[in-house]
Amino acid sequence: MLRNLATSLINSREERIVTTLPKAKELRPFVERAITLSRKARSLADNGSGEGSDARALHLRRQAAGFFHAGNMTVSETTGKRGQLRPERTAGVAALRRLFTDLGERYKDRPGGYTRILKLGHRDGDRAELAIIELVGNPREIEAIETAKKRARHTPSKKKKGRGKEAKDSEAESKSEANEE
Repeated sequence: MLRNLATSLINSREERIVTTLPKAKELRPFVERAITLSRKARSLADNGSGEGSDARALHLRRQAAGFFHAGNMTVSETTGKRGQLRPERTAGVAALRRLFTDLGERYKDRPGGYTRILKLGHRDGDRAELAIIELVGNPREIEAIETAKKRARHTPSKKKKGRGKEAKDSEAESKSEANEE
């Protein structure tokens, strides 16, 4: 179950999934260990170029593969043997590729805390507490931050309008007219 959830979280376009709170709490360390393995492999690739570092990076990649759903092998219709036809890339392979390319690069300077859990409340049918587990720094979050920055730049200042010299002159005139009456 955790492998399926981890595969779904890494492969999802929004980098978030909705699940129950206990499942999200169990999934968090599971996914964070896999991301840490990709960070270590990224740092080996950046720092060392020897054979030992390549072998170590491959070892880390194979360890991380255990955190994802491997998929099912297809059986060849002609021979009946497993693996004769090359199956499509499974979700686990795609998740592993994405983990070591995109996410390893994104989190290379972050020492931990790659996921966030947001509580949603209770589900109507069985009152199970729902939660969103998402990767920190996902595209939706970055877009919201940029939008907020743009709004902050384009909002007018909070100065009171009409408090310039002309407004003071018009106020003085209206007071003098009121006094004359």
